[in-house]
Amino acid sequence: MVVFDLYSKRRKRELGETTDVFTYDDIPRDLRTQIIHVWNDAIGEPALSEYYEDEIQEAYQEIVKILRREYSVFQLSSRSINPNDPRYAKGDLCDWFLAVKDSGRVLDAVELSFRFIERICSKYNYAGRGDRAEEAAKEAIKELNIRFKEHGIGYQYSDGQIVRVDSLLIHKEVVVPALTVLRGKEYENAQLEFLSAYEHFRHGKKQEALVDCYKCFESTMKVICTKRKWPFDPKAAAKGLVNVCLTNGLIPAYWQGHFGGLRSVLESAISTPRNRQAGHGAGASVAPEVPEELVSYVLHMTAATVLFLAEAEKKLP
Repeated sequence: MVVFDLYSKRRKRELGETTDVFTYDDIPRDLRTQIIHVWNDAIGEPALSEYYEDEIQEAYQEIVKILRREYSVFQLSSRSINPNDPRYAKGDLCDWFLAVKDSGRVLDAVELSFRFIERICSKYNYAGRGDRAEEAAKEAIKELNIRFKEHGIGYQYSDGQIVRVDSLLIHKEVVVPALTVLRGKEYENAQLEFLSAYEHFRHGKKQEALVDCYKCFESTMKVICTKRKWPFDPKAAAKGLVNVCLTNGLIPAYWQGHFGGLRSVLESAISTPRNRQAGHGAGASVAPEVPEELVSYVLHMTAATVLFLAEAEKKLP
């Protein structure tokens, strides 16, 4: 589906009424309505699909079943329905989606439904679409991310998850390329840790996010050391792994002078916040509040560092 650059959108840009400041706690009804339109295109509209009505109804029913079970309810909306009848699944989902006040649950539904679109609706000949099914799923995800941006909502769907975005430029130039690197089979653990860090951050679990950043950073270096057969202590912390990478020329010698501070960035920007803020027991005291901007910084620094290390490794002889 093409996203039209309507006059009203252009006029807002001309008047400076658009904003680069994202919000995270309110998912407006207009955006929810647009997401339902995307569902109609990507999952389908049962009433308009005579030959594939059952398949589409079952798709909505699968999404609804998961949400009902996770929220400990028998149906999502207040409408009078038979919750076991797939014919009512889409209505139950859409009514609830437009009405629910908890933005976290709205994002749950978005993440779950688009994961379904990405993995199920993209399969060959879903709802009779033949080889167009995969492209339709990709277009749905693309439109979702455009709609998030249009409404100034600081989230994007990527790699099966809703991730928080503080800067679209950083997300595009750093986070997305890092995720591409981490899709490699050898980086599987690092990818899970990186995505987990974003998931914790989205839910306000800042200390957990820092810990997962640190784990991702360590895992990436261990993968590279293993791949290159560089001797290292499997129990080594970030500092020791950084030393191994530097000693073995992961950073070329002629760069080391120019980037004299790189070692301290790698060691302190990621590992130190984790060690000081999240890596040790708090005892009887209350754990210190981690500033949101620190977690955001460490997330982006982790992505940039993963990308740098992976690209530098490719250039080694």
